[in-house]
Amino acid sequence: MIPIYLCEDNETILTMQKNYLEKLILIENYDMALALCCVHPQEILAAIKASPKRGIYFLDVELTNEPIDGFMLGQKIRKLDPEGFLIYVTAHKNLAFETFRYHLAAFDYIVKENPQTMLEQMRQNLTLITKQLCGAQSGIQKFFSLKVMDVIKHIPMDEILFFETTGRTHRIELHAACDRMNFIGSLHDLEKQLDERFLRIHRAYLVNTEQISELDLKHRELRMKNGEICLFSKNMKHILLERI
Repeated sequence: MIPIYLCEDNETILTMQKNYLEKLILIENYDMALALCCVHPQEILAAIKASPKRGIYFLDVELTNEPIDGFMLGQKIRKLDPEGFLIYVTAHKNLAFETFRYHLAAFDYIVKENPQTMLEQMRQNLTLITKQLCGAQSGIQKFFSLKVMDVIKHIPMDEILFFETTGRTHRIELHAACDRMNFIGSLHDLEKQLDERFLRIHRAYLVNTEQISELDLKHRELRMKNGEICLFSKNMKHILLERI
């Protein structure tokens, strides 16, 4: 689940943004959640340090009575979350070029002159981010996206341990570092879709070779970094020895 952070010094606008995004996430079934809504930038930095994860940040530029402004906050966020999505929301459209001066690679710049326009642009940003995470606008897929019931999930590729057949036709179980998810699919299709780090080692297993911790040649077993065991076929022995 992708965390969303809001930092806005006007509490009325902050509440408006919060309420709108909560409803939008629910209606669209986004695999996102509001992690923090605050007026103090230090709270966002503390939250990221406590739970480092790629996030979405809607930041006000002028943070009244705070030691840093939104651009300086963005610089600090970039050090903690280099691939996060920075979106600036401000009343001053002439400040948009400052994002380039600070080398922030901001995803967007929203002017909050009209509340309804501001909210609509926030919606558009979440739509574009979702498409990018699904690989529609990115040549390199860093997230694996799947539909679990009515929710689209985005799983960081680095966190995936392996995929396993379930015994039920066209059902696959994804084993991630901290979760398991069952979805409709086939290992054959996944093998063609995923990058070179994923290897079909058995008719029932497609593993992330970067997550392998041990190779048991005698019993033809792999131990993953979380302790789970996967079987591998006899003809995969030499390929695995070359990979690991």
